[in-house]
Amino acid sequence: MNVHPLHRLRAWLRHSLREPRLDLPLLGALIALALIGLITLYSASDLDRRLVLNQSLRFALGGVLLLLLARVPPNVLRNWTPWLYLGSLALLVAVALHGQGRGADRWLNLGVVRFQPSELVKLTLPMMIAWYLHARELPPRWLTLGAVAMLIGAPALLIARQPDLGTALLVVASGVFAVFLAGLAWWRIFIVLGAAAGAAPLLWHFMHEYQRDRLRMFLNPEADPLGNGWHIIQSEIAVGSGGITGKGWHQGTQSRLEFLPEHTTDFVFAVFSEEWGLIGVIALLALYLFIVGRGLVIAANARETYSRLLAGSISMAFFVYVMVNGGMITGLLPVVGVPLPLISYGGTSAVSLLAGFGVLMSIHAHRKFMSG
Repeated sequence: MNVHPLHRLRAWLRHSLREPRLDLPLLGALIALALIGLITLYSASDLDRRLVLNQSLRFALGGVLLLLLARVPPNVLRNWTPWLYLGSLALLVAVALHGQGRGADRWLNLGVVRFQPSELVKLTLPMMIAWYLHARELPPRWLTLGAVAMLIGAPALLIARQPDLGTALLVVASGVFAVFLAGLAWWRIFIVLGAAAGAAPLLWHFMHEYQRDRLRMFLNPEADPLGNGWHIIQSEIAVGSGGITGKGWHQGTQSRLEFLPEHTTDFVFAVFSEEWGLIGVIALLALYLFIVGRGLVIAANARETYSRLLAGSISMAFFVYVMVNGGMITGLLPVVGVPLPLISYGGTSAVSLLAGFGVLMSIHAHRKFMSG
């Protein structure tokens, strides 16, 4: 007997309402963070409603993806993983051939939509590493680590070539977290860290001059206060002038008087710090830590290796994005062009982050039905 599609839809909606697939504490924290992001963006853009509307639409698209992915069982995601990874690699190759951007070819223009494929890799790469390690003996040995290194290296090199060294390093970190959570022996970790430290000086010779300037300015921004050191100096002024309680919403001078560059994107945290002060920053960081902690709880309760490694790496990578952006705007880290998650203006970043949390919701919802 054929069932009308509308009846199927109604039945699916009733079933979804009776058995919600969402982790409500995590969802509430994400909604709160998105609202804070829109309020901050409205102020940082000097009350530009168009910018806020565009970001709201991107949040809506990301929210739809979150809801859809929350309904997909992790074993289905695991089966799709190699194809999603290969698809994201193909998009990076397309960027290398036909990419667009200012100073760096990071964007792919499909006519209808323009997006940044490197943001998608922040999700598909940890999925791929979790997929690869799922069926193998853990903790991983050298042969497995060699294969993982190639899986991580392929997208990282393509992103670094754009050039976007900051995103490439974050992509590497997202894959490395999955390996670390697989129980990698500490002596192997120290060997890998030692090799990376020994190879670090070689990286200097492959860096572009503007990337070298960023490192120089990180060490001494006052050496070029009106040039390459401008970003760091103005950001530190904005953060410091906020004091304990801040100047109040839309009362910050660094962004409104155009002293602070990129105040709606990479340096929006400086705008927030100036307006809401230390108290506001502590509250925002507490919200971020709750989201990360909730993600790690979901990882700990997962019943299979793929889900556990994926949930843990998504949560830890999210934490790193926050810390890198915070370190950048306070002068504790070099300027690397990393947006503040769900606060900075940006479509691909917001959508891919919410899609990643949709995967976390799926792992949470299906934890009772999976076996190792």
